[in-house]
Amino acid sequence: MAYTNFIPSVWEESINRELERVCVFAEDCNRQYEGSVSKKGDSVHILGVGKPTIKSIERANASGEIDEAEEISDTSVILNISQIRYFNYKVGDIDKAQAVGGLMDALSAETSEGLANEMDKFIANMATDSSVKKLSETPTIVTKDNVLSVLDDAIQMLQENDVNMASGITITISPRFYKLFKQAYTAKDTDNSSALKNGKVAMYGNVTVKLSNNVAKTDSDTVDNMMIRTKRAIAFVNPLTHTEAYRPEKSFADAVKGFALFDGKVVRPKEIINVNVKYA
Repeated sequence: MAYTNFIPSVWEESINRELERVCVFAEDCNRQYEGSVSKKGDSVHILGVGKPTIKSIERANASGEIDEAEEISDTSVILNISQIRYFNYKVGDIDKAQAVGGLMDALSAETSEGLANEMDKFIANMATDSSVKKLSETPTIVTKDNVLSVLDDAIQMLQENDVNMASGITITISPRFYKLFKQAYTAKDTDNSSALKNGKVAMYGNVTVKLSNNVAKTDSDTVDNMMIRTKRAIAFVNPLTHTEAYRPEKSFADAVKGFALFDGKVVRPKEIINVNVKYA
């Protein structure tokens, strides 16, 4: 076939590498379960445990007797793998197009961006999951005068849930929220290192601030449902990317088709807050 430099394994590796670079929401998920699944219909049991009670011994208790061992409650969440996004396109007169150079790289980049966008939208919509607590029952009207207070309130809610703030907290904001945030906060991270990839735009205290156009919107797009969370709050898996090249029977062209398999679930609802806001 005319795709003389098409090697499925190389193409898939390129797409996966680009996905890691482009994804904003997916980067801040728990990915440890990815090796446990490989196909649609697979599922993984995610186990969690409660916290043991820390008790004290009175000095008067000379014998040092302690209570009976308590039974720690546990939780089990099942993550089913069911999300599939696919692509299937052809390019006519491929030999002439390849003469320009860079065709495969361009197609790989466009495919990766499209798949990353679908995954990020899927994760972003978990902000509206029924298990996720909202910052306020009625969306907060945010302005440049109160935008930092809104962030402080969200951080406080996590702290009140006993979330360790040193464990790495991220908030992913929308462009319209970022406009107000930028006006109110000037001490942005200006380090032009690789740390600025995946949508990072600033540090607010010890919270990483990221920007994405995929923030979930509700109420006719008037309300932004932004996530502030730890990396443990959402489990996400993208265990398989498949590609293959072929020659369409009724066309003078070469084609590439493939799919990405993924899924995710809120597994630690106390470690994520829906920062639901609207604008004046």
